[in-house]
This record gives sequence, C-alpha cells and structure tokens, in this order.
Amino acid sequence: MQLNSKLNASITAVGGYVPEHRLLNKNLEQIVDTNDEWIQSRTGIKERRILKDPSKATSFLAIQASKNLISKNNIDPLTIDMVIVATTTPDMQIAATAAYVASEIGSYNAFGYDLQAACSGFLYAMSMASGKIESGRYKKVLVVGADKMSSVIDYKDRSTCILFGDGAGAVLFESNNDGLGWQDEYFKSNGDGRESLNVKAGGSLFPATSTTISNRDHYLRQDGRKVFKTAVSAMSDASSTILKRNNLVGEDIDYLVAHQANERIIESIAKRMSLKPSKVLKNIAKYGNTTAATIPLLLYDFQNKFKRGNKIIFAAFGGGFTWGAAYYIWSK
Repeated sequence: MQLNSKLNASITAVGGYVPEHRLLNKNLEQIVDTNDEWIQSRTGIKERRILKDPSKATSFLAIQASKNLISKNNIDPLTIDMVIVATTTPDMQIAATAAYVASEIGSYNAFGYDLQAACSGFLYAMSMASGKIESGRYKKVLVVGADKMSSVIDYKDRSTCILFGDGAGAVLFESNNDGLGWQDEYFKSNGDGRESLNVKAGGSLFPATSTTISNRDHYLRQDGRKVFKTAVSAMSDASSTILKRNNLVGEDIDYLVAHQANERIIESIAKRMSLKPSKVLKNIAKYGNTTAATIPLLLYDFQNKFKRGNKIIFAAFGGGFTWGAAYYIWSK
C-alpha cells in the first residue's frame, strides 16, 4: 500500500470490563411492574451488569478496562500521552475522573480530562483523540467510555431501570500513514432536548438539597417516546450524511457500530441504511444501555471479527441532545 504524508488516527488496541453481577429481567419483575417478555420485545435486553460494591465508582470500571487493554497488548502505560474518559457518571464533581484513572494505570506522563456528552460521549471522545493524533503532537491517546449508571437509576421507575447497566470499554489511538483509521465525522447537538433526558438535580442549576433528595431529582428521567423517535431520526440522518459525503452506500459498509440504547432503534437505523442484519453489531441483550461504554464494549466483544480494511460506521445519540456518526476503516 502506498504511504502518504498525512497522519491518520487508528485504533491499535481494545479493552473492556463489565461487573460480575447480572441483573436479569426476572429480577426486575420482583422490583417493578414489568416482565421478561415485555422488556425483551420492546428493548431487546435480557440482562445488564451492575457494580454492586458501593465503595467502587466509574473510575473502577474505567481502570479495569484500561488495564485489560494494557496487559493484553503489552502496552507500557508510561508511553501514553493523554487519557480521555467519556462519562456521564464521574466519581465526583470538580476532580476529573480521567486524572485519577491515568494515575492508577501508571500513565504518569499523560494528562487527562473527562468528556460529558451522555451516550454520545465516547464517539465525541474518539474525535478528540483523532484530532490530537493527526496533529502530530501526541503519539498515544487512550479513550475510555465508562459509566456506573446504577448510581443514577431509580429502581422504582420501570421506564428507566429496565434499560441501563454498568460497564467500561477502552481503545488506544496511534498514528498511521497508510490512509486507514479515522476518516470522517458528522456531529450535531440541540439543547432543546435537555428536558427530555436528564438528571435534574446535582448541578449548579439545582444543587443538592433535602427537597431535591426527597423529590428523587437525582435520578435519571426521560421522555421515552420523544427520545426514541429523535434518536432514530438523528442517527439515521447523521449516518446517511457520512455515507453521501464519502461516496458510499450501504453495501460498501462492513459493520454498523451503533450506540446500544434499544434494539428497535438499532434495527431502524440499519434498515434506513439498507444494511444486512449480519453487518449490524449488537450486544445490548447482555449489557443493556451502558451509556458512554456501549460503543467500546461492542469493539471489545467483536474485535476478532474486524479485518484490516473493513469499513465501519459509528453512530450515537445521547442527552443534550447530542448525536453523530463517523466513518472509520479498520487498520489492525
């Protein structure tokens, strides 16, 4: 293959981690008014993983996924220049989870920061990492998507508790000049949607008080119908834009790696892109919606499926609203 002078950002290593505890649909039947058949038919979810230890937070998940990546790929953590943690459930306010993760994995030469774009966070973070690599200033950027969603879920609310789980995934970006890797991206946001999917209290608008606690305002709430409809339209439009901009059609794409929010959303996007079911990667049945961790966990679970030169479309939608799609050519 002919080399060129332009640097491209490529994923050279993948890692992942999910907690051991499995929360099955039949377990939720004992908590809220729901049942296994109803959950599976509407979401495609059979179970989700939960980090039960109250002393462990999102950083624990991120650290485990990062250590998995480092150990399995013989990476020297001191060679990592930058760590980005995409999360909507950081350990705490002010102190960046990424800074703690970098220290705990031994990346003492790296700087780190958190990126919050809800379920779109990991996709956005990959864009940030790609830009840093393509600038030539950084050689290795670790991108982690991690969320302990169980910390913000009201297990009395059947509209949300059936959907979310805990987990983390990580990828390492490095440069190449063979034209593979990160190709193009199309991202959007619309603040009009923030009332439809949020955790109302805990920020500067509604600081924690006895009232916000008694009102259960520190739990995630969503307008499910609006989120579903908007997610399908937004991710489909973004993916179509990427295809057109790169002179591609559905047949050219090897895999769709989409945010795992709801199986029906994923299938609707695939249908609009005219993709065969075999090209649509899914693991929502066993993990549920892990927010910023869904895309990297897909890469982790299916990493042995990808071949050099495979054309991949990434797509995500999250609170804010935030959404987008990206075109990537597998380079390993």
